[in-house]
Amino acid sequence: MNFKSPKSKPKLFFFFLTLSLLYLQSQSLSSTNTKNNASKPRKTIIKDQFKEAPQFYNSPNCATNAEPDTDTEHDSDTYICSEKAVHVAMTLDTTYIRGSMAAILSVLQHSSCPQDIIFHFVCSSNSSLLHSTISNSFPYLKFQVYNFEDSIVSGLISTSIRSALDCPLNYARSYLANLIPLCVRKIVYLDSDLILVDDIAKLASTPLSEKNSVLAAPEYCNANFTFYFTPTFWSNPSLSLTFANRKPCYFNTGVMVIDLEKWRDGDYTTKIEEWMELQKRMRIYELGSLPPFLLVFAGEIVAVDHKWNQHGLGGDNFRGLCRDLHPGPVSLLHWSGKGKPWVRLDANRPCPLDALWAPYDLLQTPFSLDS
Repeated sequence: MNFKSPKSKPKLFFFFLTLSLLYLQSQSLSSTNTKNNASKPRKTIIKDQFKEAPQFYNSPNCATNAEPDTDTEHDSDTYICSEKAVHVAMTLDTTYIRGSMAAILSVLQHSSCPQDIIFHFVCSSNSSLLHSTISNSFPYLKFQVYNFEDSIVSGLISTSIRSALDCPLNYARSYLANLIPLCVRKIVYLDSDLILVDDIAKLASTPLSEKNSVLAAPEYCNANFTFYFTPTFWSNPSLSLTFANRKPCYFNTGVMVIDLEKWRDGDYTTKIEEWMELQKRMRIYELGSLPPFLLVFAGEIVAVDHKWNQHGLGGDNFRGLCRDLHPGPVSLLHWSGKGKPWVRLDANRPCPLDALWAPYDLLQTPFSLDS
């Protein structure tokens, strides 16, 4: 008969205790690694996620009738300065690329002369990836990509009510005259969270000779203009006199027609930067890149019909609740505000008007069928 010493039980206990501790330690390390990996930002891969858009052709009465096989990569010098073209500027990044793709498609689809449209895209990172993404979905699109250095403006940015408004690329619209070739005299600037349902040539043809204006945009004179600046601004006599000889109205900077020649001649980028420098010293506004534009241009722009910016469809800057269209005709729908249609659609919580954006969505899904 085998006899077990009483000392063998403690040894056996400590043996299993050691195994248990080692197991728990391995589980802890595994959990830590998983958490660390999850906390690391995932690289955004956008190439090949979007379908190829249909090709659109000029109508017979267009100023030019480009051949469908035009090689936009090699003859860029010949078209980039075209005065007959409609020049459109937009910013590009991996966060809003889905919105940008829909906006581009809507511009082309509703244009009577889509081959006469030249896009100028501004990005601050991933330029090669963004370039290839645009090329893959729009093989015949005439466009250029310009690099915007965040450092140019990052030191001038003050925190605002929503972090998305503090992105340096959000301020690139103030530097278009410096980025786009001098031969381009007039441009239509568009945000990425909108779609057109009308011919952009109508908007681009807005005359800027009135008031010798630098830009045109829909004005909203019923809005409370004092809301866009702090009590510190209005209580300062020298600052509040900024609008003394003007009749300032709010306008949304997501849709603008800009005379780049006048902008350069008047050095308006510097004027905007001066207000941003003052904002760093004393809090005079809360809303990101909009207030400097209002300080420089409000009351001195050419007013465009409200149909060209049915804005606010993304709700406010805090909750992004659903909103209805403003009364009147519609040429452009703009999801300004916190709520974006592609985010709400993916979350299965769309607003009714998000259904108007969905047909322009080029995202390639597993169930997509080529038409």
